[in-house]
Amino acid sequence: MHQAKIAFVAADTEAGRAALKRLEDRYEHVAPETADVIVALGGDGFMLETLHRWLHRGVPIYGMNRGTVGFLMNGFREHGLPERLHRAQPVELHPLRMLATLADGTQIEALAINEVSLFRETRQAAKLQIRIDGKVRLDELICDGALVASPAGSTAYNLSAHGPIVPLGAGIMALTPISAFRPRRWRGALLPHHARVTFEVLEPDKRPVSAVADYTEARDVRMVEIREDRSVSLTLLFDPEHNLEERILAEQFQG
Repeated sequence: MHQAKIAFVAADTEAGRAALKRLEDRYEHVAPETADVIVALGGDGFMLETLHRWLHRGVPIYGMNRGTVGFLMNGFREHGLPERLHRAQPVELHPLRMLATLADGTQIEALAINEVSLFRETRQAAKLQIRIDGKVRLDELICDGALVASPAGSTAYNLSAHGPIVPLGAGIMALTPISAFRPRRWRGALLPHHARVTFEVLEPDKRPVSAVADYTEARDVRMVEIREDRSVSLTLLFDPEHNLEERILAEQFQG
């Protein structure tokens, strides 16, 4: 990848802008529209923005951490970037596809790289029915919400909601409740990647619910269907010593 055309993009922060200037002064670069690889400078949130924005390009993205959280990022160093890109290991990710149906029948479709989350909109707890591949698995979940996470997203909000970390390549999605009230002891489920998850909102007028796929929010949903979309691929690049599989494994042994 020594001859790869590199584009730099950065978060609109002081650290991001400073890193962008230093790297653009040091290396030849092109616009993201014509690049062979995009170098993203920021935190994990900016990496998600970059993945979504340039999804249609299908080019690999190499992140360098200039933010607060850098789970999806490599360490920042100015020197040796072409060599690092040449040595970098690719990780292929498949996003989740959300199809949310609103009260008037309108449907909102969106992709989520991390997770699709459902949240109560008012003081009233949400009441959800959960179907997997058309079969009812949970008649009634009373909760603040629930989420379905991809393996890459399992270390994000899913982990904060006490969901399991899922290794890359496991072919599994995590279904995790958010502050479950009843059944109180239900901790969620691990699902095969080809499963179709359907949340039906019960008593939606009394207990309104919103659905969020990364950055796309649908308010007052009646039904939300989620599946992994293997027709869409994203490629992240990681330094060999900081590959994502190792990070996900190491995260499971953190105190």
